[in-house]
Amino acid sequence: MMPLIARRAHGRWRAATLGGALAAALLCGGCSGPSTTDDGHAPAHSARPATIRVPAQAATISAALTRARPGDLVLVSPGVYHESVQVRTDRVVLRGTDRNRVVIDGQGRRSNGIVVTAEGVSVENLTVRNHLLNGVLVTGMSDAAGGLARGSDGYQHLDPARFPPLDGFRVRYVTAHANGLYGIYAFNARHGVLERNYASGSADSGLYVGQCKPCHILVQDNIADHNAIGYEGTNASGPIWVLRNRFTRNRVGMTVDTDYQEAYVPQTGGVVAGNLVSDNNAPDTPEQADGGFGIGIGIAGGQHNTLLRNRVTGNSHAGIVLTSHEDVPPLGNRLEDNSLSANAVDITYQASARAPGQGNCLHGNTLHRTLPEDLTRTAPCPAGNSRTSATASSTRTAPPPAGIAFLDVAPPPAQPQLPRARSAPPDPALHLPGDVHTDHVPLPAPDLLATRPRHDATAR
Repeated sequence: MMPLIARRAHGRWRAATLGGALAAALLCGGCSGPSTTDDGHAPAHSARPATIRVPAQAATISAALTRARPGDLVLVSPGVYHESVQVRTDRVVLRGTDRNRVVIDGQGRRSNGIVVTAEGVSVENLTVRNHLLNGVLVTGMSDAAGGLARGSDGYQHLDPARFPPLDGFRVRYVTAHANGLYGIYAFNARHGVLERNYASGSADSGLYVGQCKPCHILVQDNIADHNAIGYEGTNASGPIWVLRNRFTRNRVGMTVDTDYQEAYVPQTGGVVAGNLVSDNNAPDTPEQADGGFGIGIGIAGGQHNTLLRNRVTGNSHAGIVLTSHEDVPPLGNRLEDNSLSANAVDITYQASARAPGQGNCLHGNTLHRTLPEDLTRTAPCPAGNSRTSATASSTRTAPPPAGIAFLDVAPPPAQPQLPRARSAPPDPALHLPGDVHTDHVPLPAPDLLATRPRHDATAR
């Protein structure tokens, strides 16, 4: 078997060190300058939150955000907006009046759709598409000028005193399509929620949470299909919850992993529950993750994670893969009450001799085949496997299909709207994610969120 995720010099694993090109994009990126109202004057700010309407009161989204004060609502009317948007003011709410018709379009030329470097910001009910890097980026790695600071490159690690994580964010009811790196990307940020989003056509992953410990992040009720990877959680340590999402028809469904290119090694303590992870072997996807084609859930160097009541089906290489990352072993991961079917192999354990795993355990799963064949016997809960437990040998597989360019991935259908998008008062992203109860998250039905994705036929 090839490595879980084949890494290319220009791709996903350089995310923490995007450096000069992205920093320049954040500093300019086609952004518009300040604007005024029709009478030529900026509105006076009052103690009550204001609503700034685009384009009625500000010609562009960027102009409206320049005028916005903490707590204000920037409300965007339908249209296609050719600009890169930066949100630098705390507690602003950026909202479209129509999720499917308020579109920030990078035209295959601009780097980012929306970049959030302020705290307590909510981005909601709009579409971001056709950007060379990210649809929505939320990050605390910003310098005083608002540019993206440099993160870990495996040798020089994040300085938390200099670049503390962004505290408080929400991205909801956002459609992110055909973006060259990530659809929705939360990096060096915490106390946030990603919910009811749709990500497709991402050349790396549709949804990404990275470099936070502890994260206090909830990822729930999203759809990610036709991406290289549906969801990635890299060095994203608990508490973090990935609940009730649909990850289907990507090249890889989702990964939970450790990586030295980001700070806070190792990843630990995530909960992945109630997700549908199916048919992740789609050829009409970008090919960044070609080394991991056909995998449902991959854990690489992740530790003390819980996979609970997920439905993992129809993945052509493996349903769940547990493996090491360089010298970081998989430790103490619990796989309980998952339903696995129609995968080439349901669970495969492939810790390396350099980083042998220990304490990984299986209990109550519905499955047909594991590698090694005796995995359920040698890795019972609560004790789990020993450092000397056998691991599956690497297997040769057919080369994955070539894939397609991210800009060529077919767009998704219209998606559900944020309720009362035109009239609801602004709700900044404060005190998130609130109480999260995983005990009540059920095993999902095969048609979880099936009314929203592009290919209903993939529902099993």
